[in-house]
Amino acid sequence: MATRQRASKTSDLRAPNANDSKVSKAVSAMQGLGVSPEVVKPVLRRLLKLYGSWEHIEEDNYRALADDIFQSFEDKTKHKSGAEGSMPSNMNTATQKKKRQNREPAEDIKPTAKLIRPVVQHGHSNSHGPTTKSIHNIKDITRGTEKMKISLIDEVGIELPKFVYIPQNTPYQDAYVHFSLARIADDGCCKRCIGDCLSSRVPCACSRDTGGEFAYTPQGLLKDEFLGACISMNCEPQNHHLFECQDCPLERAKNVQNPEPCKGHLVRKFIKECWRKCGCTMECGNRVVQRGPTCKLQVFSTEGKGWGLRTLEYLPKGSFVCEYVGEILTNMELYERNKQSRKNERHTYPVYLDADWGSEQVLKDEDALCLDATNFGNVGRFINHRCFDSNLIEIPVEVETPDHHYYHIAFFTKRNVDAYEELTWDYGIDFEDEDHPIKAFECQCASSYCRDVRREAAAGTKEKELKMKRSASGNV
Repeated sequence: MATRQRASKTSDLRAPNANDSKVSKAVSAMQGLGVSPEVVKPVLRRLLKLYGSWEHIEEDNYRALADDIFQSFEDKTKHKSGAEGSMPSNMNTATQKKKRQNREPAEDIKPTAKLIRPVVQHGHSNSHGPTTKSIHNIKDITRGTEKMKISLIDEVGIELPKFVYIPQNTPYQDAYVHFSLARIADDGCCKRCIGDCLSSRVPCACSRDTGGEFAYTPQGLLKDEFLGACISMNCEPQNHHLFECQDCPLERAKNVQNPEPCKGHLVRKFIKECWRKCGCTMECGNRVVQRGPTCKLQVFSTEGKGWGLRTLEYLPKGSFVCEYVGEILTNMELYERNKQSRKNERHTYPVYLDADWGSEQVLKDEDALCLDATNFGNVGRFINHRCFDSNLIEIPVEVETPDHHYYHIAFFTKRNVDAYEELTWDYGIDFEDEDHPIKAFECQCASSYCRDVRREAAAGTKEKELKMKRSASGNV
């Protein structure tokens, strides 16, 4: 009878790929920190539901599990000292008792260990014992604004990013972004479509801008041919057509009185998605980016590169990851913002929309747009740069308006990406541009194709110094 009861207590923790031995090991590890099994069980259930597997939970001797447990203790302490202290006086004793009874079990159990989260110290140890760092663990940085929760985990001990999460682009001030159904002509949408446009034998009007065929497969991936053409444009721009503005807004922002000639812009391929005036449903295969992130993502701390983004699941080639969301600024607004920034302040690198991608020669400032996710942005702001061989590519996507001054910038995988692999994209930075208002950072991408000559020079200097030391010691 006793054996049957013990089995029933662990069976409620079962999840895909979970078994009794894994549960026992997790409970045992936490008991070593002075945490009772009754506290561990509900937290373990939540993490199994969040991650879907044991792999991340078991890393670094169950660090994620320990962090979550101690975070709940800290949250409980803050709640008691704040929210409960300001409880309305008209709440009677019976109501308070009922609220306490409805709490999760972990809330009414006091920890038997101190509220200091165990941290595996990275780097060299010293004679004074282990060093503790401030470790952060957030279950959902989107605050419920996305369909998928996006967690944040600090494995190094760095400062939390200071920004406001927004799921959609927001105009800053002068940027002209006007959405109107009346401005979408009937021949520019598919009003007669029903259900899923991709299942139709003949591609609808929304496929015209992608060569008469949809850019997506029925599985929601980018077609290989379309993706290959986009990658070629990014990697080999010299092999593709460039247009030159008569009055370039980028150069005009740098020098209003005497702007330099336009250096040329790529006429990029872009995706045209169905929208509200179309007859299809939101489940249509030509509505991918507008549905938001659907894969499991996690923001994590890195050594030397600040915060980064990784996938918690396998992503096949051509998968949509997320959009780059931020404030919509004019190029002039961005230039002025950068000039006013403090010296050496770290920025999220801006994304230029290159205005209308080539159909107009002269643009007003309010039509020459860019994105800045420094203060307001989504998870896309955490994607780190990698020269040339990044695993993501950014592609313009037209959704709400046929006006080619404004696009969504969406990230897709250039190749198959394994679970827990960091997601990176090539910012297209010219590391030798001394006139740019944002001085290029020292690249830490570690790619064999890195374009930062300063980094290469520094590495060469260190190697030369090492050789001189070896020569002086006779160890050459």
